[in-house]
Amino acid sequence: MAKLASGAPHGKNSRRMRRLAIASWILYALLASVGDASGVQPTNYLEIRSVAANGKNLPWHAGQPLILRPSAKGIGFGFGPATNSNRQPIRLRYKLEGYDSAWHEGGGDMFFSVRFLDKNGDLIGVKSFKASGDSAGWNGSLNDVSLTHRRELLTVPARASRLQVVISSAGPPSTVGIYIVDDLIVSRLSSSNSPSAVLLRSPFGQDAKVAYTNQVPAGWIRDGTRPGMAKIVELGRDPAIKAFAILDEDGLSHAEWRNLNEIAPQVSPGEQILAEWNEAFTIGVNDVTFASYAALPSGEFRFRVSEATALGHPIGAEASVVVRVPLPFWKTPWFWGLAVAGISVISLALGRYFTWHRMRREMNRLKQQRLLEQERLRIARNIHDDLGARVTQISLLSGMAQDNPAFPEKARADFDSISKMSRELVSALYETVWTVNPENDNLDALGNYLCQMADQLCAQARLRCRINGFDLPRDIQLSSQIRHHITMAAKEAIHNVIKHSRATEVTLRAGFEHGLLTISIHDNGSGFQLENCPAGNGVNNMKRRLSDLNGTCQVESRPGEGTTVRLELSLRQ
Repeated sequence: MAKLASGAPHGKNSRRMRRLAIASWILYALLASVGDASGVQPTNYLEIRSVAANGKNLPWHAGQPLILRPSAKGIGFGFGPATNSNRQPIRLRYKLEGYDSAWHEGGGDMFFSVRFLDKNGDLIGVKSFKASGDSAGWNGSLNDVSLTHRRELLTVPARASRLQVVISSAGPPSTVGIYIVDDLIVSRLSSSNSPSAVLLRSPFGQDAKVAYTNQVPAGWIRDGTRPGMAKIVELGRDPAIKAFAILDEDGLSHAEWRNLNEIAPQVSPGEQILAEWNEAFTIGVNDVTFASYAALPSGEFRFRVSEATALGHPIGAEASVVVRVPLPFWKTPWFWGLAVAGISVISLALGRYFTWHRMRREMNRLKQQRLLEQERLRIARNIHDDLGARVTQISLLSGMAQDNPAFPEKARADFDSISKMSRELVSALYETVWTVNPENDNLDALGNYLCQMADQLCAQARLRCRINGFDLPRDIQLSSQIRHHITMAAKEAIHNVIKHSRATEVTLRAGFEHGLLTISIHDNGSGFQLENCPAGNGVNNMKRRLSDLNGTCQVESRPGEGTTVRLELSLRQ
């Protein structure tokens, strides 16, 4: 009864402790679930330590995005285990998402090598074939890995007597990963380069009977600083096959497979040796701590550092930082908007300035032209009112003196000459006044003057004068130079009719269509053969006058059919 009594309190305490433990476990689970729901992640022992650009470290805090300048060059990321971490990552890799297409694994490598030994076992020569990164058929699993066949030809060096094959991870000290070698065959080649004898063969195969000593095939040995990393793996085929492998998970050690020196195949110097094997591998390093990029385009990226197993499977430990590179200001929409607006304003201002400058220049030209026209009008009026009146008075007085019987016959003849010269001078003054007067600077005034001139000249020569088509527009402005050259050319053509054609009628026509002024003078005289009659000074003068105005003067004539002179000139409206 005493054991039972003494034992009762102990049972209660035990039940109380169990209830306390259950409550503690439930509380821990609740806290854990709250932590997961709040997004709190377990402590990560990887970290990004520094970011640099243009040769300078950039201020940056973990968890915040990093914003780089568009012109940033030489961008570098420093990373590795956290400061307070007491373990070394198995395999490190990094990637800049949005820029890199694959993970960067560092520069680790393993190798398959063929060594040549002399009769004392000393090394004479070696030929190594490296493996780095991931092989073409590696997919992360031994079950369905695809092997790649490799074939290498070698020549036995001088003094070599034995051959040794080595599969090793003794590359850079930080190398980690797996290197698989299957179906190894080393053969001696004949003179025709075909295999004549097999010197060494992989001990694995469906029909191979392998003798093992502590899981090591007969004739082979594990070696290196950690021989245990030299493995025999099974590849997931149907049926599964075995192969040599170096599974290196230690960045400070290495392992290797090699055949024993004592029973190594014998070779002779100069022989051709063929080595064939199938391989698969995934190889990285565990000491990569820095990544660099020459420059980055505009956009958003994420730099990630991740730990993986020796086979390249992600473990979950990772550190990352968001990197943003904005557009250069000259590529941003606001810059182009301002640029377009600025160019528009400048173009408008330049257009307004050149328009104002052109208008001012035109106004000055018009002002000068108006002053010139006023001066021409003054000269025309002075000639008409002063010189014209005086010459007319001379003509009247000489005519009166010519009719005075008191004067001798010779004197009256001289007065007659003076009277004729005065009348010719009055006519010349009238032509000059008409030419100088700016009120006549139009096509209609030119047509009226040509009609009067032709009618007057034909009347004096007792010729009939027909005038057609002189209804010319008044809004076509002509300079005094154009009017002068055209009237002189037309006058010369009429004088030639009076002097040489023996005509009885002259027809004067004028027309203006599509900016082209055409004036023709036609007579019904005897005509002439153009080829047999060289042009005289009068015809040459007419052609020269029209040529000075960028116009043309054409003469058409046939014997017995009269002569036609055609003047053509392009005018702006």
